[in-house]
Amino acid sequence: MKWQNKQVLVTGAGGFIGSHLVDALLNEGADVTAFVHYNARNDWGMLEGRYNDTTPNLSVIAGDVTDTLFVKKAVSEKEYVFHLAALIGIPYSYVAPESYINTNVKGTLNVMQACLDAGVKRVVHTSTSEVYGTAQYTPIDEKHPLQGQSPYSASKIGGDKIAESFYCSFGLPVTTIRPFNTFGPRQSTRAVIPTIITQALTSDTIKLGSLTPVRDLTYVADTVQGFIRFAESTKTVGKTVNTGSGRGVTIGELAEIILRRVNPNARIVCDEARVRPEKSEVMQLLCNNRSAKELAGWKPRVSLEEGLALTIDWMKEHLAAYKAGVYTV
Repeated sequence: MKWQNKQVLVTGAGGFIGSHLVDALLNEGADVTAFVHYNARNDWGMLEGRYNDTTPNLSVIAGDVTDTLFVKKAVSEKEYVFHLAALIGIPYSYVAPESYINTNVKGTLNVMQACLDAGVKRVVHTSTSEVYGTAQYTPIDEKHPLQGQSPYSASKIGGDKIAESFYCSFGLPVTTIRPFNTFGPRQSTRAVIPTIITQALTSDTIKLGSLTPVRDLTYVADTVQGFIRFAESTKTVGKTVNTGSGRGVTIGELAEIILRRVNPNARIVCDEARVRPEKSEVMQLLCNNRSAKELAGWKPRVSLEEGLALTIDWMKEHLAAYKAGVYTV
């Protein structure tokens, strides 16, 4: 499929994955409208400083996915919609669960309804591997039961089911992409890899929560290709599809890999404030990515070690943008 001159909307475009998706779509020649969250500073999030009002084929709009009328206007005349806008931090969902319902459930409803009304050709909705909860079996395929082990994961399950219902009830051509843990340049310290790297670059003490949970980590460029491949494939319509590497590492093992590259003399200590409630912590996530390969020809191309090297190099150059050592919920 050729993306030249296709009219594309990306919600959550100012976020980590969203900004990388905007990069990729512009490189493909698409006409991209980047929907960022409104703020009084007119800050475009991760797009800030990368693009401006004169960037060819890019329009940036600021609003809120919980605003029905704004979303309807944003979706109007678009052919393809990538819905990434969400509240994503798990610890923050413990203290502000209603915000997650409003953004992740109502916001998704607004996007799906607007896409249906506008006759959008394809919608790609973003899920998360957190909806599976602690694995009942591994590797985890798309048939694995869903478990709301945090308000965040519960809100994402709600959003996923809204998207599914619009396909089943109204024939909306939507695909749900379910990424396992994505990492790379521009990611905030709400995620574990930037948390470890920033501390390792500035201190000999690395404060972490539990070291035993297993995560499946995918470099952001690979995840972004999943979004694009799923939008292009007719076989993914109406389906939920995992993207992940199929390789699991514990948080402790991950920290050791990073420290060998950044600060071999650093020591890891447990910070109780970072330990999640026992029944809420997801202990094992390991992806079965067979459907992605069969339906869209997708597979990860960047190894964990290669991706970490790229991420470390980027964060060394942008360390001033981070509050190293501060626990970000």
